[in-house]
Amino acid sequence: MDPQALATDAIEELERLYKLGHNATPDGSPELEEARRELVKLQTGDPESLALWQKFSEVSLAAFQEIYGRLGITFDHFLGESFYHDKVERIYRELAETGLAETSAGALVVFHPEHPRFKTQPFLMRKADGASNYASTDLATALHRTEHFKADGIVIVTDYRQADHFEQLFLTVKKWFAAKKYRLPELHHVTFGAVTGEDGKALKTRSGDVIRLKALLDEAVDRAYAIVSEKNADLAEAERREIARIVGIGAVQYADLAQNRSSNYLFSWDKMLALDGNTAPYLLYAVARIHSIFRKAGVTPGDPAAEAGATPPETAAEIALARKIVKFPDAIRLAGDSLRPHFLCLYLFELAGEYSSFNNADKVLVDDPPLRARRLLLCARTLMLLETGLHLLGLRTLQRM
Repeated sequence: MDPQALATDAIEELERLYKLGHNATPDGSPELEEARRELVKLQTGDPESLALWQKFSEVSLAAFQEIYGRLGITFDHFLGESFYHDKVERIYRELAETGLAETSAGALVVFHPEHPRFKTQPFLMRKADGASNYASTDLATALHRTEHFKADGIVIVTDYRQADHFEQLFLTVKKWFAAKKYRLPELHHVTFGAVTGEDGKALKTRSGDVIRLKALLDEAVDRAYAIVSEKNADLAEAERREIARIVGIGAVQYADLAQNRSSNYLFSWDKMLALDGNTAPYLLYAVARIHSIFRKAGVTPGDPAAEAGATPPETAAEIALARKIVKFPDAIRLAGDSLRPHFLCLYLFELAGEYSSFNNADKVLVDDPPLRARRLLLCARTLMLLETGLHLLGLRTLQRM
């Protein structure tokens, strides 16, 4: 371990160590057996192993927090796998008491004989050497969230390649909770596909390494800054950089959320940062355009005085926009019920499109007070829904762009 590298770029150093360890411990090797013994030492409280684990945990969390901060993500609790270390004995005991678990070749396992694959594919609870694993800590997680947080539902988000593990986990939880008469929350495994480069392969750097999110965000912001500077050279540099930060990071977030999460998708800088199409820059620009109308009108969006006396929509563009506005709850419900945010993204894109058609067809700042009021009302409601939807997706919005 390189202490200096760990201090300057913890994730890169830990990844380097992980690769070294993986390459040094092929299946069946004495080194792999030694590594397994080290894991048991850690789980049984060896001071030296615990000190290393504590150091790695601290630097990892600090590095993760830096990325989360850039994305505007906060957490109420950080409960990693190690949090459940002292809770797995209860899992072993209860699964054995209910007859769900059995010993096989020294390991504690669960079979699901009614399942075509899992009747012979064991769900490994405790290894023969006594070490716990993902199955035991994931079960402890389900129990803790149900008892401590009184969870009505548990959503687990992982790569689609872990589908078998979580299918076995949910089967085990349902049988175990039924046997113990525990309240069963809804269980959802949210899987996602792969992000590929334009060659159809995993997104990588020029050197062939898998690209890190930090580098991806940096490049997105740099590219957005170049675009903003070209289109708005008169803006102060600080403002251009702030716009670039929000647009660049938002573009990466939205490009991922706008895809059907079950599918692989092609990563394209040009498409992601385009000012047309179903992209974050297009939606953020729509928000900024509406704010500019209210600045010109000299009123605040949603100001009751500006909307007083508004008459019902009359033109085809007004009616089409109003009809799209009232469908917002349906979009929220569909995205929430299916746990697929791309449905909300699609709605916001269509709403922005209807607004653009309305804005091109019908002048907003007219002299007729009732007509002006109703069109400002449509602008205000569109703005509210665009901003609300983007904020729900985790994006930040702008008033100028």
